Amino acid sequence: MTVVVQARDLRQVYKIRRGFFKPPAQLQAVGGVSFTIEAGKTLAVVGESGCGKSTLARMVALIEKPTDGTLMLDGSDAVNTPGDDKRRLRQAVQLVFQNPYGSLNPRKKISAVLEDPLAINTSMSKAERGERSRAMLAQVGLRPEYANRYPHMFSGGQRQRIAIARALMLNPKLLVADEPVSALDVSIQAQVLNLLADLQDEFKLAYLFISHDLAVVRHIAHEVLVMYLGHVMEQGPKEDIFARPAHPYTQALLASTPGVAGRNVQRIVLKGELPSPLDPPSGCVFSSRCPYAVERCRAERPLPRPIENRIAACHFADQFLESGFPAVASVDNASLPG
Repeated sequence: MTVVVQARDLRQVYKIRRGFFKPPAQLQAVGGVSFTIEAGKTLAVVGESGCGKSTLARMVALIEKPTDGTLMLDGSDAVNTPGDDKRRLRQAVQLVFQNPYGSLNPRKKISAVLEDPLAINTSMSKAERGERSRAMLAQVGLRPEYANRYPHMFSGGQRQRIAIARALMLNPKLLVADEPVSALDVSIQAQVLNLLADLQDEFKLAYLFISHDLAVVRHIAHEVLVMYLGHVMEQGPKEDIFARPAHPYTQALLASTPGVAGRNVQRIVLKGELPSPLDPPSGCVFSSRCPYAVERCRAERPLPRPIENRIAACHFADQFLESGFPAVASVDNASLPG
């Protein structure tokens, strides 16, 4: 299978002003994320708000340049891109935004919304652009005559179909979908997800799918990447992650979503709030909220390492996979190794 995206140790650090006489603070939004997406496959990135999902999406979509790391897109270096290749790479990756009501220009007809990418990036005639826009509307399940209407005339689900059609106008190889169904009703979510799956099968698209809804992720993803405070906690095939999580944070996310967790998922309620990325905990970034944390967790940061058929950043992931997660009420420093 052809590799469309290959990221290695992607990092994004922002400098935050703190006043005239203080040096800027360092905010690490993404702290070393690696993954590969093949044609026809979906990588879902999950985690709480503020974990770095959208920042990662902006880097992969070439909106932001990573502070460090490598990003290969369609076989080319997307970080240090020569001028001639930059235009081609920007056509190879397209975005589908979260809000279908805010992602379309209300002053333009749908025909103009769909034809603008072709007018800017190709030498197609107006007649050819119109024909392609009508064909793409039909591809996403909308009638060709809708091209002469304005965005306010459509429902949220129809607008998101139009946004998907616009993203496909330049025949991209990667679609970055940032919470594309979270603003839609549940019944409409299923229709849009099924549409995305059908388009992926037909065009062999690669998806980077950002979501906080694990039920949606279970429906569409092939591989799952779990992030917390900018770091990878666990990464692997969807079936393995949902059936036997190896990281306490993954366990907590699954337990918080009824109906998606496997039988081996112990109920965990996280206490406290997400720490500030300006002052992350020492050691494991999850140690301040982890019910199984011991002194080693607070002193030594675990690096993502291969365990069975996945990658996990936890000192005790082997034991959790082997014997399961102990009941939280009985956990103390003596109940875990180390």
